[in-house]
Amino acid sequence: MAGSSATATPLLKDELDIVIPTIRNLDFLEMWRPFFQPYHLIIVQDGDPSKTINVPEGFDYELYNRNDINRILGPKASCISFKDSACRCFGYMVSKKKYIYTIDDDCFVAKDPSGKDINALEQHIKNLLCPSTPHFFNTLYDPYREGADFVRGYPFSMREGAATAVSHGLWLNIPDYDAPTQLVKPRERNTRYVDAVMTIPKGTLFPMCGMNLAFNRELIGPAMYFGLMGDGQPIGRYDDMWAGWCTKVICDHLGLGIKTGLPYIWHSKASNPFVNLKKEYKGIYWQEEIIPFFQAVTLPKECITVQQCYIELAKQVKEKLSNIDPYFTKLAEAMATWIEAWDELNPTGENLAKLSISNDKAK
Repeated sequence: MAGSSATATPLLKDELDIVIPTIRNLDFLEMWRPFFQPYHLIIVQDGDPSKTINVPEGFDYELYNRNDINRILGPKASCISFKDSACRCFGYMVSKKKYIYTIDDDCFVAKDPSGKDINALEQHIKNLLCPSTPHFFNTLYDPYREGADFVRGYPFSMREGAATAVSHGLWLNIPDYDAPTQLVKPRERNTRYVDAVMTIPKGTLFPMCGMNLAFNRELIGPAMYFGLMGDGQPIGRYDDMWAGWCTKVICDHLGLGIKTGLPYIWHSKASNPFVNLKKEYKGIYWQEEIIPFFQAVTLPKECITVQQCYIELAKQVKEKLSNIDPYFTKLAEAMATWIEAWDELNPTGENLAKLSISNDKAK
């Protein structure tokens, strides 16, 4: 599925929304025009709702600011972060498409080693449309890629794979580092282009970055809550991490797969490490307890939808993490509010997200 042949009609043209959080004019879209223009954009404006955001002509888009979020969700708008890129998850909620691609506005088109522009969206779609292998690792990475296959010793009963819920892309130039690493390596740049996609094994967590990410909204959308971060909260820059940990636990429970690797984008701007440290410092401490929690968490077999899994996770977050800080009680309540708001805007969402556990475990 990873071939690069061009098609006359863009893949999933009517089945995918591109979600972009922003506080500025979206001039960066000009570079993406050849790849993004056929698709519908959902722009979530953060910060001052009275500020006008300019979008280049020719794009099909809808734009939501904080006033729109408050109007649409009412009291439940409290679960959507303010002054943080976590506001993007509102776009996931209002979308009606099967797939979502989300990208930050400081990300540009990267080039592969031959100098060709990388169509990141096309590669994400190809990742999502072919299976994953979370239950048994293939040493040639993605066995479904052209020119690859399952290696000797790979059980034939597992070669059908599992449905892919998430495609996690990477970045050239500015790596996705935390503030302490930024401070000690201020000039480090990622120049390595690794031509590989792999499935993250079942039982293994990973740090999910939201700046170049695609997912199957019908399979995993309700778990893609980027937490309660930013203005008024004691933590920021852990929104995508939180969504990644929750999503991975739920994917493991439901027998779904997550891929990481290709495609690359060009991350153009390093954020201020001192500002980042102020946002991150509690998270840097807290993650040493949060990650063991997610490593140990189990979901009951009665949880067969993403919503049921997520509500159960929220209960366990409140029970087991609130002793770290009262913030986690607030976060658990926001998680439950998020699901209520999701189901109000997506009344058939639970049916769409329902999966057959027995079928998945047979793979």
